[in-house]
Amino acid sequence: MSILSPSGAIQLQADVLVIGGGPAGTWAAITAASQGAKVILVDKGYCGSSGATAPSGTGVWYVKQDDRLREEAKASRYEMGGRLAEHRWMDRVLDRTYENMNRLGHAGYPFPKDDDGNLHKRGLQGPEYMRLMRKLVQKAGAKILDHSPVLELLVDQYGVGGASGVQTQTGDAWTVHAGAVVIATGGCAFLSRALGCNVLTGDGYLLAAETGAELSGMEFSNAYAISPTFSSVTKTAYYSYASFYYEDGTPVEGAGSKRGRSIIARKLQEGRQVYAKLDLAPEEIKPLLRVNQTNFFLPFDRRGIDPFTDLFPVTLRLEGTVRGTGGIRITDETCATSVPGLYAAGDAATRELICGGFTGGGSHNAAWAMSSGSFAGEGAAAYAKKAGDHATDRNLRSASTSVITSTAASSSGKTEEIVRAVQDEVTPYDRNLFRTEQGLKGSLERLDGLWNDQRNQAVERSAKGVKAREAVAMTATARWMYNSALARKETRGMHKREDFPTLDAGQHYRLISGGLDQVWVKPEAVNETPAVKEVIAP
Repeated sequence: MSILSPSGAIQLQADVLVIGGGPAGTWAAITAASQGAKVILVDKGYCGSSGATAPSGTGVWYVKQDDRLREEAKASRYEMGGRLAEHRWMDRVLDRTYENMNRLGHAGYPFPKDDDGNLHKRGLQGPEYMRLMRKLVQKAGAKILDHSPVLELLVDQYGVGGASGVQTQTGDAWTVHAGAVVIATGGCAFLSRALGCNVLTGDGYLLAAETGAELSGMEFSNAYAISPTFSSVTKTAYYSYASFYYEDGTPVEGAGSKRGRSIIARKLQEGRQVYAKLDLAPEEIKPLLRVNQTNFFLPFDRRGIDPFTDLFPVTLRLEGTVRGTGGIRITDETCATSVPGLYAAGDAATRELICGGFTGGGSHNAAWAMSSGSFAGEGAAAYAKKAGDHATDRNLRSASTSVITSTAASSSGKTEEIVRAVQDEVTPYDRNLFRTEQGLKGSLERLDGLWNDQRNQAVERSAKGVKAREAVAMTATARWMYNSALARKETRGMHKREDFPTLDAGQHYRLISGGLDQVWVKPEAVNETPAVKEVIAP
């Protein structure tokens, strides 16, 4: 039941509170509800159209239940990810993804058919997918609060017991007391204007860390996607059909979408504009490319550019942990964190378990979202059930490092300045993509200063306050990233150290990080011996 007090404060109770309305959050809500839990889902935007998946198409790591195909699928990213993935987790995710994709088909998702009439289930169109997921959440009986970002988690001596925030369209404050909480807020793209990433500012990382939860793999956070300079669409997979040129039509030697992205970055860093042309696409698949990713072509069509025949300028747009693999550390198969009652799923959780230190576009990310969301929903429902009736009758307090207030906060005017300052540290290629000890330490000194400036600041419970908390989250995320990058003195996965350019077999471990005022980093063993002996790169 909800109660709207005269002051505009909405009070709610649930067994499970899910924070985030993307694929991971909606799967968590549906699964928890299927276990008999009373579920509330809150979304910073509008569940069904907000986030990175909703506006675009995505591949899915969907592999038939065939041993040979499964082994090939696991091997495809194991080496690229620096052998930090675990076969046990890859098997679990492949199984649950196969099951959930089939569930989507039964629920009415319009999968295309191949020439033999079989459904093609290796991809999803974001708009159709997320519209269906919203309907399935509602059909499951879960309550959705749109435009309701979280400002703080609520805790007591027993762990996490809810959250509170504000409805940005009405200004009403809201509070949910819950037996368990699932963080599915996505990753952090630092407001780089990548498509669908305007709500992905690392909020979940901050919320979790404020309760004492750890993060893992935050050094694997320097993902940059190829994009036209005039577009926010970052569908890098299409650039596998591209050749790269200078303005005069001379090829950029070694440039490519997969292994030649660093070359593009270096040329851009030198001040040389790089151009692309999708001139490697076979004639017969060009219509299919348009059908699969309509929004990829819209910016070209508006400008009268044919990307298959015309040169167009490109840049590398930061996607951070959205296409990186770092995130909240999970401690068991239910996607629980180290804090009782708190679970994590999707990009908010570390993806190292299935990707190690590298992942591309959709595929593994999409599979991880739907599977980890399901695991977390099941785990949270079971936890809340075990807690019983006392789960919602607790003496809870705010875990926030910011002082959340109902009055206007004078510091809110500095938010844009802080955001730009964080972006100045994480966006440049020579600071984030090509890392060095000197560069990382310099950035951390400035980021620590930004953190201290925001520490214990008053944040009003309003849309302005939400932006201020985003700035805090981005600052904290950058500090975990760079402290972890400083500790990993090698090049592994997407993490590149200019001063340590090779892989070091002695550093075959994960890096766990945490802390707020004082960030700490420590190694953690991978829970599985590599299938073959690790080879040090030449």
